[in-house]
Amino acid sequence: MIRVAILGATGSIGRSALEIVRRHPDLFTVEVLTGHRNVELLRDQVAEFRPAVAVLTDGDVDLPADGGSSRWFSGREAILDAVTRPDVDVVLNALVGAAGLEPTLAALGEGKRLALANKESLVAGGDLVLEAARVGGGELVPIDSEHSAILQCLEGGTPESVHRLILTASGGPFRGRTRNELAKVGPADALRHPTWDMGAKITIDSATLANKALEVIEAHHLYGLSYDRIDAVIHPQSIIHSMVEFVDGSVLSQMGFPTMELPILYALTYPQRVADDALRTFDPVRASPLTFEPIDHEAFPLFRLGVSAGARGGAAAAVYNAGNEVAVQAFLKESIGFLEMCEVIEVALDRLGGHPVRGLADVLEVDREARILTAEAVRDGGRSKAGVGTSP
Repeated sequence: MIRVAILGATGSIGRSALEIVRRHPDLFTVEVLTGHRNVELLRDQVAEFRPAVAVLTDGDVDLPADGGSSRWFSGREAILDAVTRPDVDVVLNALVGAAGLEPTLAALGEGKRLALANKESLVAGGDLVLEAARVGGGELVPIDSEHSAILQCLEGGTPESVHRLILTASGGPFRGRTRNELAKVGPADALRHPTWDMGAKITIDSATLANKALEVIEAHHLYGLSYDRIDAVIHPQSIIHSMVEFVDGSVLSQMGFPTMELPILYALTYPQRVADDALRTFDPVRASPLTFEPIDHEAFPLFRLGVSAGARGGAAAAVYNAGNEVAVQAFLKESIGFLEMCEVIEVALDRLGGHPVRGLADVLEVDREARILTAEAVRDGGRSKAGVGTSP
């Protein structure tokens, strides 16, 4: 049996993971479930899967009066205790935002397999994550469909044989829109994703292509390639999830109808493959035609801004990530427009992007300051380059 801890069980990735567990009771057992504020859903999940431990990450939310046979806890320390339990083999980190970094480091440091859906861990603290895995002996397996695809394409290959990685992006709901047209869109428009069913934050990231910038940064850390060897293209059908071009000119791609259950199952059982009749059989005729387009950098400036932040090194990627989280929430509340998200993130990058990162404390501090600066820029409508925080 594979003993699993699912962080973020009430979110879309967590619910998909539990659906897989539900279909394979002879293969998986759930030891830990965590949620943020959705007490009712987490309580239902706990009642069904009966984990040893249930954790609410929001320490201000009251624990259920009747927790059943599971022990209930709340807060940051409870999460860190949960991921290092000796009865956990695999930690699936589906937390949202930079809050996922500490559990990532703790799990890898304890030698666990980490099935990582929290891309912010690698974006904000990539070097720290790799060092934790090296020192602690943990195993990092990505859940993002793009990085799962690359991992599958690289099976049997060597890093020296890879020339280039090509990530694909659906283009989101605004593919083909001009910059002028995007100035008028609102949250309801941005949440209508054409191919994927995801949470609000990642759906907005898909609409701005910020998610693809984050994935380029992830790929750099996961596979050790320089940024000039990682490309991204628009692929509206979301059938090809990524491609690997080898030094001899051969290209391998991983294909499949868009569902997160496939990369989740692969991450939980890697390197083995497990039969699952519920996952759709691929039909190449039905999937056709497959098309590709370049990214429009003028209409979607957050992609280039994010990749340049990653290439800059130091704290820049962490600043971009934190600023993006604040900008997305401001856009969802209609405090700023779609294009202003880039402007307010640039405010934080201008001030904090040059800071070094020597450890977790540096990441957490720059994350905090970046959120303050971005929130201030939101209040100023994205036009002020002033703000608070420590200058580089």
